[in-house]
Amino acid sequence: MSAGGAPGVPPPNPAVSFPAPRITLPAGPDILRTYSGAFVCLEILFGGLVWILVASSNVPLPLLQGWVMFVSVTAFTLSLLFLGVFLSGMVTQIDANWNFLDFAYHFTVFVFYFGAFLLEAAATSLHDLHCNTTMAVQPLLSNNQYNINVAATIFAFMTTACYGCSLGLALRRWRP
Repeated sequence: MSAGGAPGVPPPNPAVSFPAPRITLPAGPDILRTYSGAFVCLEILFGGLVWILVASSNVPLPLLQGWVMFVSVTAFTLSLLFLGVFLSGMVTQIDANWNFLDFAYHFTVFVFYFGAFLLEAAATSLHDLHCNTTMAVQPLLSNNQYNINVAATIFAFMTTACYGCSLGLALRRWRP
């Protein structure tokens, strides 16, 4: 008699049997049919626009807008990775509490993006501030930079709102 209990049946290989991951979102392309999947796609779209708009303004205030760039690029990359893990179906193969990871990710990014939105709004509000550059007093932001920063602020707010909605949905899944 073998260790598996039945004659001739080998014991189960512990390297092959994994506990089931804890996730309530569907894996594969079905994720795109949920509100959470739609919000992640909007986060990627709006976050990419924030990134592009801030970069196209030539970053006149690097201390403020450098942080906005860091947050938008990092969140964009992590959201792409997050969506890719769900689209590829890897969530069913990795033993983790995906509901908690979803909540923790969206909470963290929501807090950072809210701060980035406030910094971008602050940078935009400095439009009328005049600075002295080599004997000529000129506005800190040109009209073109101001317009681009206004658009970046609006999209940063929309991205923050999408992360907030994703956070609410993730909280409902994590704590039903």
